Amino acid sequence: MNTSSTNVTLEVRYQDSFSKAVTKNMIVIILGISINYVNTCLIHTFCKHQIFNMNPRYIFFIHMVINDMIQVTLSITLFIISYTIYKLSVSICCILIVVTIFVTENTPLNLACMAVECYIAVCIPLRYVQICTVKRTLMLIGLIWATSLLSVVPDLFITMATEPLDFFHSQVFCIRETVFRNPNLIKKRDITYLVFLVLVWFTIFYTYFKILFTAKTASKDAKKARNTIILHGFQVLLCMTTYASPMLLSVLQQLFPKNHSDSLFACYIIAQILPRAISPIIYGVRDNTFRKYLKKYILCKVRVP
Repeated sequence: MNTSSTNVTLEVRYQDSFSKAVTKNMIVIILGISINYVNTCLIHTFCKHQIFNMNPRYIFFIHMVINDMIQVTLSITLFIISYTIYKLSVSICCILIVVTIFVTENTPLNLACMAVECYIAVCIPLRYVQICTVKRTLMLIGLIWATSLLSVVPDLFITMATEPLDFFHSQVFCIRETVFRNPNLIKKRDITYLVFLVLVWFTIFYTYFKILFTAKTASKDAKKARNTIILHGFQVLLCMTTYASPMLLSVLQQLFPKNHSDSLFACYIIAQILPRAISPIIYGVRDNTFRKYLKKYILCKVRVP
């Protein structure tokens, strides 16, 4: 799932001037530091107040924040490596790619779970406490990781079984296609993406329309939940650009042959960085409770000499 970012760097390597390469790397680094700083503040706020760490909604949210921090860090690391070291040992690259795939696939699944939580809170409020417990929330997060694990581990085992030992000691440009080279794995990846998207989009649409009908006659909180589901859908839509990256890259190459590297860089920002910048906005800014505690934490840090 890191295809979009790595394909960007593969093309940029040969087309960008030194000044443009430095500019793009600086943009990526600044964005990454900014996102991770805000996310660190969110995690600190979450850990310091029991009102958050005993609430399933905020547990799902902070899981996504941690997941996003790992994804952003790995994505930017691979981006910078493509301009500097360029090639990595297959063994090291394999670890980076597998972890990146894990956290990237976790995002849409986590969003689907958050949408279901909103649906239960609005449409089945009397049973919310019985259904949405901390224990069940943690179990569901474990299931998310297990699902992502099952989609990636077969690639690793098939590669270990089919590739010669010398391959793992060689150096390659670190993208999924150069590590998992079996053509059947590409077909498996496409099928996995399709299944994930169908399930996630079905969940998003189902919960949205259920909440929409409830919001017509219900409280202000129901309408806010409906808007939150829309933002979840927007995040999933951005995630889809990663899933559809092979087709998207082909279209961009045909439409903008002279500005291919710039188009791919924009695609990288949209697919890999922008979805991770939206999470703090949804809960860190829109949520009144989280905003109140987060504001106190940030103001205290500013006042400390």
